[in-house]
Amino acid sequence: MKNTTSTAWHTSESLSEKSAMTSFITWTNRETSLPIEDYTTLWEWSVAQPADFWTGLARFFDLSLDTDDRGALAVEAMPGAIWFPAAQINYASQVLRHAKSGGVAIRHQSEAGEIVDMSWADLEERVTTLAAALERLGIVAGDRVVGYLPNTPDTIVAFLACASIGAVWSLCAPDMGAQTVLERFRQIAPKAIFTRTQYDFGGKSRDRSAEVSALLAGLPSLESWITLDAATGVTLPGTVTRHSWRDLLGGSAQVRPRQLPFDHPLWVVYSSGTTGSPKAIVHGHGGVVLEHLKLVGLHCDVTPSDTFSWYSSTGWIMWNVHIGGLLTGATVAIAEGSPGFPDNGRLWRFIEAAAVTVFGAGAAWYSACMKAGIHPKDEADLTKLKMLGSTGSPLPPEAYEWIRQTVRDDIWIAPIAGGTDLAGVFLAGSPTLPVHVGEMQCRALGAAVYAFDQDGQVVIDDVGELVCTRPMPSMPLYLWGDTDGTRLHESYFDTFPGIWRQGDWVRITVRGSGIIYGRSDATINRYGIRMGTADIYRVVEDRDDVLDSLVVDLEYLGKSSCMILFVKLADGIDLDERLKTTIVQDLKTRVSPHHVPDLIEAAPDVPYTLTGKKLEVPIKKLLLGKSMLEVVTQDAMANPHCLAWYDAYSEAYLAR
Repeated sequence: MKNTTSTAWHTSESLSEKSAMTSFITWTNRETSLPIEDYTTLWEWSVAQPADFWTGLARFFDLSLDTDDRGALAVEAMPGAIWFPAAQINYASQVLRHAKSGGVAIRHQSEAGEIVDMSWADLEERVTTLAAALERLGIVAGDRVVGYLPNTPDTIVAFLACASIGAVWSLCAPDMGAQTVLERFRQIAPKAIFTRTQYDFGGKSRDRSAEVSALLAGLPSLESWITLDAATGVTLPGTVTRHSWRDLLGGSAQVRPRQLPFDHPLWVVYSSGTTGSPKAIVHGHGGVVLEHLKLVGLHCDVTPSDTFSWYSSTGWIMWNVHIGGLLTGATVAIAEGSPGFPDNGRLWRFIEAAAVTVFGAGAAWYSACMKAGIHPKDEADLTKLKMLGSTGSPLPPEAYEWIRQTVRDDIWIAPIAGGTDLAGVFLAGSPTLPVHVGEMQCRALGAAVYAFDQDGQVVIDDVGELVCTRPMPSMPLYLWGDTDGTRLHESYFDTFPGIWRQGDWVRITVRGSGIIYGRSDATINRYGIRMGTADIYRVVEDRDDVLDSLVVDLEYLGKSSCMILFVKLADGIDLDERLKTTIVQDLKTRVSPHHVPDLIEAAPDVPYTLTGKKLEVPIKKLLLGKSMLEVVTQDAMANPHCLAWYDAYSEAYLAR
């Protein structure tokens, strides 16, 4: 696929000149005496000299990262890179250093529309008080603390308090079913859990008492349960002690953030593969601080004078990125609840009401607004808005044009692509560059990103596997429980040894911009939230009337996502509307309301390899137009007789 000319425009000259990116280019040119005059030369330097770049980035943002004779990058390897081995840092201390500035740290809007501000001073007091309370409960550095919480300021406080004492944080959204959450939290054996049993979404109050009870019963390592509400309907196991959020914050003792090694674990996030338990990915304090200052502070141009909001649930890595705005000293604005309640204009009105200057959301939300006929500038005054970000899935070209027509014709549209795996980005935006419809403006600083063909050769202006050829500080320290590193290697490095393979199809243009065409593996990506197919199978195949299943999510070459669930039914069972509705409801309740199929089809069998793996990727490729001969070697299959049915189904599907 070759490059084609696309509509392009520049952001305002004032935005470009005053941006943090321009300041960083000027600063780097002066400090290094190198001919770094624009974004292209800056990126080239950042990937050619990664140790110098990340050291310079730290200095630019006034971070003190000590080095010794081992330097900033003591071991350059993937996996196994060692960054800043002599440095001490703490994510929470980098946030709270802005407390002296005064002003608003967090601005929160409930679904009902009420806006409440939390000052920097109040944030600091709550974090340091809760940190002291956690230490009184026996939480020490290295202990895992988890949350089953909605997106509120309290969730941010809980995370920062854990980070400040070196506890390892992990978070799941309350719309996820208990079994799905237990598949994640059990891996890390948490010592304490924060929960809320009620949250509002779509105009309804959601009661999660049964799920919280299941979590408390299903996590034998728990000692402490910290509840943020009354939780009257929860059954408490005898081995767990209940504590009130209000009581813990009512203490007088305070604990300042502890300085920790650069690679001390900060959090565990989860990215599922196609089989087995979700990968429990561990990121470090130092790597995340640097990556988020780069992403938020430079690529999104979030400064202390900005209000930054990225609509997200707590189950998505964008929650982690969003609160990274606090690292820059900006105000972080949270829109809790549904983006479509009471209507699709809700978040546009929130932008005005919360004085948001930099806003992001999943690409699916923009498409939903476009299809609903929303005209954002008729909904709200958006004149203070300088950037609109997008991620989760490719932003379709028609959405770029719709944004220009209905928001502002010179608005900076800056989609990003990266993911849970590195808690950061490979492709991003810059206010110094033109915006081309359908493209991400640039490869992110410090990210040696290329498109590889199947032979591991770089391709320009053609679709290939997205790879990163040099390490970045926020790449996983390890996967929890992966003692010998086998799963980490198989997840990212088995295709191209020593080179990170992201699992996305990408085209890098001749000017350095990028276009993502979807997942090259079978992970389900719905509304920006990735879920492994194993999570779907556990629910669907738990039914007596379903013997087996196969799920694929089609998002490639700009097409809209379509999730298809194939089910092999028990004898005498018909796939009627009642059964379809029941399957969908089960998935909504036990997995996630976002991960329900668009189509459910009865199939005679589910295709397997001889080694017992479902043919998810081959069937996906078949439904995207490849021939059966291109995607399947029948000799490697356990049941090749079923392929004829999928071939016929694909033909009919593509003819629609």
